[in-house]
Amino acid sequence: MSESHTEVQVRPGEEGDLAALTDIYNHYVRETALTFDTAPFTPEQRLPWLVSHPEDGPHRLLVAQDVRIVGPASVLGYATSSAFRPKAAYGTSVEVSVYCAPSATGRGIGTLLYKSLFEALTDEDLHRAYAGITQPNDASVRLHERFGFRHVGTYSEVGRKFGTYWDVAWYEKRLGPEA
Repeated sequence: MSESHTEVQVRPGEEGDLAALTDIYNHYVRETALTFDTAPFTPEQRLPWLVSHPEDGPHRLLVAQDVRIVGPASVLGYATSSAFRPKAAYGTSVEVSVYCAPSATGRGIGTLLYKSLFEALTDEDLHRAYAGITQPNDASVRLHERFGFRHVGTYSEVGRKFGTYWDVAWYEKRLGPEA
């Protein structure tokens, strides 16, 4: 990572980050198949997503911020742990994701965010983390494998975006005492 640890701070996301977080996500909506959302969001539309990730508990939102920069451009990326499925028995599983600002990719920001996220989740009553990775995406596969995720299956041509059908590979990581 090119930034020193003193220049990049990882902290819980807050409402003041909403515009920057929305801008980062909208880049992936507009330019990539990495998310299957097809229409960009306004910050107001993303507010329920933000508030569904409190500062503590199993569903978190962590933000990487360059402390040398003031304003929205200081947000380098974010990582989340979210509900895996809505049914109660899935409560000990989370789906995780990480998104970096286009200018921050390949600089270790995703690694820093995931390290912080999994440390924050250590004391939560969680058993598994899952990540769906649109294929191909070698960088994301490498990131997840570095954190102990293993491939558990692939949904073939499960989503259509930009006129193309895309596969999604699913990865699983053990959490909790046996991890």
